Amino acid sequence: MNEMIHSGIMAEGPLVEEFMRHLQAGLDEAMEIDDEIERNDRILQLEIAIQEAIIFKNRYQELVSHGIDPLVLVKQKDGEEMPPPVTKSQALTLGVSTCTKCGATLDAELDFCPTCGEIQK
Repeated sequence: MNEMIHSGIMAEGPLVEEFMRHLQAGLDEAMEIDDEIERNDRILQLEIAIQEAIIFKNRYQELVSHGIDPLVLVKQKDGEEMPPPVTKSQALTLGVSTCTKCGATLDAELDFCPTCGEIQK
């Protein structure tokens, strides 16, 4: 999804995936902070931000798959189906696939399982 089009207008600015890469780069940089308390605090901040970005991305995709515009806040009309509730743990795992060999959670950017090394198709 390199281009996001919403209501016929191309979104300006970085996409969620780019923001997540930015956070990951920040996490790599945080590992170099000398002060242990400051380093741990920054790592925790970035890990929480990455989780929230994943939750947002998955929830957004889930709403779109149900034909609901995630960016328009409206009250439910009588007779309309409610979108499925999503907990944080469900949102983190929506759209995440698992390894066919060992069952570990796969990283979408890798073509192999980080746990057992099985090549993914």
